[in-house]
Amino acid sequence: MHLQHGPIDLVIGADGQRSRAFEAAHARFGTVLAELVAELPRLREPLNDKSAKPHGIIAARMHAAVAPFVSIGHLTRMAAVAGAVADEVLHAMVDAARLERAYVNNGGDIALHLAEGQVFRMAISDHTGRVLGQIALTRGDGIAGIATSGRHGRSHSLGIADSATVLARSAAAADAAATLIANAVDLPGHPGVNRCPAHMLDDNTDLGAQPVVTHCAPLSHADCRTALQSGLARAASFKKDRRIEAAALFLQNHSAVTGRTLSALQLQPKEAEHA
Repeated sequence: MHLQHGPIDLVIGADGQRSRAFEAAHARFGTVLAELVAELPRLREPLNDKSAKPHGIIAARMHAAVAPFVSIGHLTRMAAVAGAVADEVLHAMVDAARLERAYVNNGGDIALHLAEGQVFRMAISDHTGRVLGQIALTRGDGIAGIATSGRHGRSHSLGIADSATVLARSAAAADAAATLIANAVDLPGHPGVNRCPAHMLDDNTDLGAQPVVTHCAPLSHADCRTALQSGLARAASFKKDRRIEAAALFLQNHSAVTGRTLSALQLQPKEAEHA
């Protein structure tokens, strides 16, 4: 099933009591945008230790996903909006129907439900459609969220990663972590990287005057490794703190992965960095 309203664009799949699940998804989706718009000014504010918690259910999911990362720097709850919407719609489906397998894909940020014995398979692709890796998940992996961020995605990025795909226990958590990991893949001051204040590209951005990447020239092997190592260090720290389960980072035909004990990730190129 495909549901679209304003900027929210969901592709939904379900095995089991499919009709009942789709009815629940459609009903919950009808309230999503109005619920978010009601608190949008607060959701776009930079988060700090004193920030008041939002009231809406989806906004609360966003807050819970982003709050653990508040010490990293400028961050708003919008970093988890796509994943939180996917989580909430999937939650409505699972509450309403008996499902063997279900997913809600919100522009590449995926909330996932798997019963025992079920498998979810997907490919990681770059912005041209080239397959970069394969993921196969079971219930035992404990993963219910997949998200990807980077400078070729729907939102602006502070880093130069082509993409950073994160596996976590919810789509909202994966969404927030992917944003921050992709931001960390960077080469500050490099002459081949162009930036401009985010608000010059989008009047409605929650990033304000932060410099976002607008162009990245071809980089040397050493530069790619340096940038990826920076992102990999952040991803490894998130995994150590159990905020994510695994992450795969890509930059100009180079890759890096943390969570390599998780057999789900099979990356190309094979000469990948690990942590």
